[in-house]
Amino acid sequence: MHIAQSGLGSYVESWSPPAIEAHDVLSPAPTAALSALFDQPEPVPALGDNLPPLWHWLYFLQWPTQQGLGNDGHPGQGHFLPPIPDRQRMFAGGRCKIIEPLRIGERTRRISSMSTLTSKRGTTGELLFVTVRSEYVQHDRTRLIEEQDIVYRSGRSAGQHPTDLDTSATPQSDVPWQFPLQPDPTLLFRFSALTANAHRIHYDAPYAKGEEGYPGLVVHGPLLVLTMLELARRNAPDRAVSSLSYRLRRPAFAGEQLLATGGSTGRSATLQIATHREPRHATAEVTFA
Repeated sequence: MHIAQSGLGSYVESWSPPAIEAHDVLSPAPTAALSALFDQPEPVPALGDNLPPLWHWLYFLQWPTQQGLGNDGHPGQGHFLPPIPDRQRMFAGGRCKIIEPLRIGERTRRISSMSTLTSKRGTTGELLFVTVRSEYVQHDRTRLIEEQDIVYRSGRSAGQHPTDLDTSATPQSDVPWQFPLQPDPTLLFRFSALTANAHRIHYDAPYAKGEEGYPGLVVHGPLLVLTMLELARRNAPDRAVSSLSYRLRRPAFAGEQLLATGGSTGRSATLQIATHREPRHATAEVTFA
């Protein structure tokens, strides 16, 4: 790991959280709930079925006490939260290797560790990149290996966002796989509850606008990723995903019309999410077995 010896790096010079283990049973209830959010037309994944890729994000949830939350709704303390002042968190991307699909209904063990910690200076200031690696084990076999890249800064970003939102403009595409979605506050609220995400930018519009400078409620990064993966699940239901990577590039907002698009070329598929103002809010690459 490379850590700068000044700026944010000075706060984490001696910070080295050990690996941590957690257990959960992959109940079918969360999968039914997420299927309802996506208005899934087919029977929902049930007990004994394979868990769709990245739907394990519905499990191993953490519920801090109310006193343990910061003003923004994020936990004030956490095993892999770096000890920097006025910490702001952004989900940047990740990768996942699926050796065998996780099975719904099975008791599952997760072993997580910090794999990289890097301090960089960008155009908007210094950033701290933390990558957490997790292995998911069922019946003493590692089924899935995931890495998540989380970016932290100290203080607010001076990022540029639209002043007004156009909720009628529809992005256009001629690619074969398409999945439109117009997330409203109800959908964002339900997804927050389903993933134990208390960050106020997803459900508290006055806070999102007045405190963080957004034009409206922010669509969750994980929701954008799962929306992209719906393309492969709905258009190639018989093809098992063996690996995937994704990157979150620009925020999207409640009320905007989103269009997830993509297509398969042999063993892989390229996916993205667009609005009328931005062609790639999020991107993903999927490899099939």
